[in-house]
Amino acid sequence: MVRIRLRRIGLKGQPSYRLVVADKESPRDGRFLEIVGFYNPRTEPPTLDIKEERVFEWMGKGAQPSDSVAQLFKMTGTAERFERLKKGEAVETLLAEAEQARAARIVNPKTRK
Repeated sequence: MVRIRLRRIGLKGQPSYRLVVADKESPRDGRFLEIVGFYNPRTEPPTLDIKEERVFEWMGKGAQPSDSVAQLFKMTGTAERFERLKKGEAVETLLAEAEQARAARIVNPKTRK
């Protein structure tokens, strides 16, 4: 089974994560198939960059998000857009909507301790 999950990167005490598509059996920081996003919880608000086109393709093939990634998808609206994609809405309109939502988020590049 293929999962979309977080892969930890960064220094000790300064975590940031990549959203990766990996086999369920591989270790947390082990082999993966593709990088589909980036998440930094240390900025205010958290930085979240998702390649939604690739996420939609992998989820269409049966990849399941982990619990933490499912929360991130719910927070950004990716899960809701995927449900609309399954019901037959055009991919182009959903990706344009995702771009507008990403542009609307205010991101401060400074990290907190």
